[in-house]
Amino acid sequence: MSLSRFFIDRPVFAWVIAIVVMLAGGIAAFTLPIEQYPTIAPPAVSISAIYPGADAKTVQNSVTQVIEQQLTGIDNLLYFSSASNSDGTMIITVTFAPGTNADIAQVQVQNKVQQAVAQLPSQVQQLGVTVAKAQTNFLLVVAMFDPTHRYTNIDISDFMTSKMQDQLARVTGVGNTQNFGAQYAMRVWLDPYKLQHYALQPTDVAQAIQAQNVQVSAGSIGGLPSVAGQALNATVTAQSQLQRPEQFRNIILKSTPDGAVVHLSDVARVELGADSYAVASFMNGMPAAGFAIMPAPGANALKVVDEIKARVKSLEPTFPPGMQVVFPVDNTEFIRLSIKDVVETLIEAILLVVLVMYLFLQSWRTTLVPAVAVPVVLLGTFGILAAAGYSINTLTLFALVLVIGLLVDDAIVVVENVERIMREEGLPPREATLRSMQEITGALIGIGLVLTAVFLPMAFFGGSTGVIYRQFSVTIVSAMSLSIFVALILTPSLCATLLKPAIDGEHPHHSGLTGRFFHWFNSSYDQTQAWYRHNLEKVLNRSRLVMVVYAVILVAVGVMFYRLPTGFLPDEDQGFIMTLINLPTGATQAKTLAVANQVTDYYLQQEKKNVELTFTVAGVNPISGVSQNSGVAFTKFIDWGKRPGKQNSAASIAQRAFMHFFGNPQAQVFPLVFPSVPELGFSTGFDLQMQDRGNLGHEALMQARNQLLGMAMQNRKLAQVRPASLDDSQQLHVDIDQEKANTLGISTASINATLSTAWGGAFVNNFIDRDRVKRVYMQADAPYRMKPDDLDRWYVRTTTGTMAPFSSFARASWAMGPLTLNRYNGYPSIEIQGQGAPGVSSGTALAEMDKIFKSLPQGIMNERTGLSYQEQQSGAQAPALYALSILIVYLCLAALYESWAIPLSVMLVIPLGVIGALAATSLRGLFNDIYFQVGLLTTIGLSAKNAILIVEFAVDAEKRGMTARDAALEAARLRLRPILMTSIAFIAGVFPLAVASGAGAGSQNDIGTGVIGGMLTATILAIFFVPVFFQLINRGLQHHE
Repeated sequence: MSLSRFFIDRPVFAWVIAIVVMLAGGIAAFTLPIEQYPTIAPPAVSISAIYPGADAKTVQNSVTQVIEQQLTGIDNLLYFSSASNSDGTMIITVTFAPGTNADIAQVQVQNKVQQAVAQLPSQVQQLGVTVAKAQTNFLLVVAMFDPTHRYTNIDISDFMTSKMQDQLARVTGVGNTQNFGAQYAMRVWLDPYKLQHYALQPTDVAQAIQAQNVQVSAGSIGGLPSVAGQALNATVTAQSQLQRPEQFRNIILKSTPDGAVVHLSDVARVELGADSYAVASFMNGMPAAGFAIMPAPGANALKVVDEIKARVKSLEPTFPPGMQVVFPVDNTEFIRLSIKDVVETLIEAILLVVLVMYLFLQSWRTTLVPAVAVPVVLLGTFGILAAAGYSINTLTLFALVLVIGLLVDDAIVVVENVERIMREEGLPPREATLRSMQEITGALIGIGLVLTAVFLPMAFFGGSTGVIYRQFSVTIVSAMSLSIFVALILTPSLCATLLKPAIDGEHPHHSGLTGRFFHWFNSSYDQTQAWYRHNLEKVLNRSRLVMVVYAVILVAVGVMFYRLPTGFLPDEDQGFIMTLINLPTGATQAKTLAVANQVTDYYLQQEKKNVELTFTVAGVNPISGVSQNSGVAFTKFIDWGKRPGKQNSAASIAQRAFMHFFGNPQAQVFPLVFPSVPELGFSTGFDLQMQDRGNLGHEALMQARNQLLGMAMQNRKLAQVRPASLDDSQQLHVDIDQEKANTLGISTASINATLSTAWGGAFVNNFIDRDRVKRVYMQADAPYRMKPDDLDRWYVRTTTGTMAPFSSFARASWAMGPLTLNRYNGYPSIEIQGQGAPGVSSGTALAEMDKIFKSLPQGIMNERTGLSYQEQQSGAQAPALYALSILIVYLCLAALYESWAIPLSVMLVIPLGVIGALAATSLRGLFNDIYFQVGLLTTIGLSAKNAILIVEFAVDAEKRGMTARDAALEAARLRLRPILMTSIAFIAGVFPLAVASGAGAGSQNDIGTGVIGGMLTATILAIFFVPVFFQLINRGLQHHE
């Protein structure tokens, strides 16, 4: 007894199985996490250290390289990069293959770092080397501003840092925070002349503060062990840490022999200032502060942001009067809306598919049979996703939209064949169903095998591309397996019980307007079928000409494939952009703020119909780091629905802003659109590392960089090509004459301490401010560290107690030096970022950059990193993926037909679908990226599916004694209707993707366009070409007539 017959006889059993599947899937759907993308970016581990007082070259030679040389033998290591900075800081980022356990990777890196610690300078060892899981993408930027201008940036920043940052950092799922401001600190501003007058130096001041600003633990009276009969026990309190500026001003520095006392206020100005003055923030030009929140690896972004916003809401009663909170960057708004749009697309697809089925079947009772397959398969797929540990994300939802048109195909094939048998042979529903399942079970299994074979190899590819492929593979294979399950078990049972016998071989009867429409449709279809049969006979008689046309199509496919620009993922309008601001080296923060204000004014005035707010930060940007000559602006747009049209998209707004500021003599301004996957960086386009593999030296590397930037500026296919690091700058080098210093009796330690304290500032100790521990810093007052000559204002005490000026043992000179030294995989490097000009893909832009690199001096090489590394991996994997999928399809068909020749009739149809996908993608100006590749694989499967429907019936007809030509004609006639039904149903299902707009539209358009184009040509051409292939192969290879 066949499986279908078993359930035809037991319809209740079939329904029970379907209901159980739906219940299990429905429950699972509510437990699945929701996110924009799964974890696509490769995990990374950061190593950071600080070498106080060292310049970039010293840090690189004595710290960075020592650690890098130990980074060998680590499992799944992809690449590592490092930055050594002139402020003594160092960071190495070690990137691992996707799928690597981040905790194990961190432990392995920690073990390697421990091997290097003993070789590091003692100051670095004392401060420690930090190893942590790296997370750089901004999930959320929280900003607070004061529209009343009552508070300064420092006031707002102190409140945020003290009262909000720690609270939000403790939210589950928050990985790290980056502060765009600083809390209060006690600032001691030294006057060198007053210090010299009292024969004091900075170390004396520091020692006095440390001695008098201290929490003394004095024990207790009557503490154990005590004397016999002790009756008193009490805690003893003594001096505690200072809290107010006036308390610090009264610190005693020294007493003179005549009894006079020198206080701190006699040699310094003391105030409650900022922990750091490096950064200044503004919101729409108003004083502000803020910090960025990075998610922990694997965190549920929606839950994290919801909890953060709830926590902020609960803190609102504690806000100072007038202060307001905004979120200039919120990635979850895009996530929520894009997922909502895809869900709406899914619903639209279901409705369109049902309408197409009704159009052909012309009976709601008959339409209900394949329609029932939709909830059973969809909910069942959710159950499988939950069991496999997957989530509801953009990729799995895209896969479900693709599946909508596929999952009803099998049920349509069953219903259509049952209806045809009832109409043509007059059999009742049960017998017609039994007869139908005997005819088409093989075709159903063949279609299932082919579609599974197409998508299954995707699940086994590695890298970030493999993560994306797997989402589609698991979802589509699960849905197709359930679809076959439903077509063999539930659909036959429904056909046998729900369908009504045909009357006199006619279509179902309708009256009124509906009847007239269906009469027109049926007569049109009958005419189309007659036209098709007549022309198919002509085509079969001209098989050689057909094969010439086929050869032309093959050539066209090759040419179009070669010319189609490549990419990784389509750009998406995520509702905000980031604008980098870079001024010439040596520019002050005040000048950076002036340019930042220009950027704010531009967005709020020139783009006011699209912009909600702009949050600017001077003194830092996420790419080049902290510097007075750099800044960043986060511009948030109004809702997607309120800015329709391509001209109001994020990319268009960014392009207009770039052109507005292009050629600005004050600064370089780069508006950047965030990439589709935020974890892969801060901007779209390409990311390269220019390496000095020929040991040419830093100056030669910088010259090559400048040469490259100049050539890139002349290239019309490139835009916004820029270095992701700071330029070399003029540096004042202080040269100490050790012989003179020794002669004067001055210790090197005193010289270094005075120099670093005066110009760089020194941390002294902590104090208590509003029940929170904050820092005390000591530094020269601003007027005494503004000019090179100010160095001579400072004095150091000799062994005789006299004060010697710096001019007596030191001299200063100017020299060019790096603010940052970068390395990539152990070679000196400079990171180069950029993008293609409007309409130019990232793949084309990368090819242009490769051409430019070939003209650079020998020894200068480049490597892909970040987004471009993943794009390179994607391009390398695609040909293997196509070849493997086609090979497995062929093997499955060979096993099904027990023939090596017959499957060629199916395989030859693949280019007929591919040419449509290529043409549609090219016409819409889209690229050969991951979504196109998934769409192309879908096209391959669907092309083969249409061919199987014809070949399966042709093989059966040939077994009944027909010639190959007559068998092909008969099969084409019988299967035209189900082919058109399934193809139109599929196109209707994915049509909403192709025309989508708003959040996530880039990805939807990308995948929808390719599959619709491929399905159109695969259907229109295949119904003519497949019979020809079958006829030729049976005559030529199997010697059948």
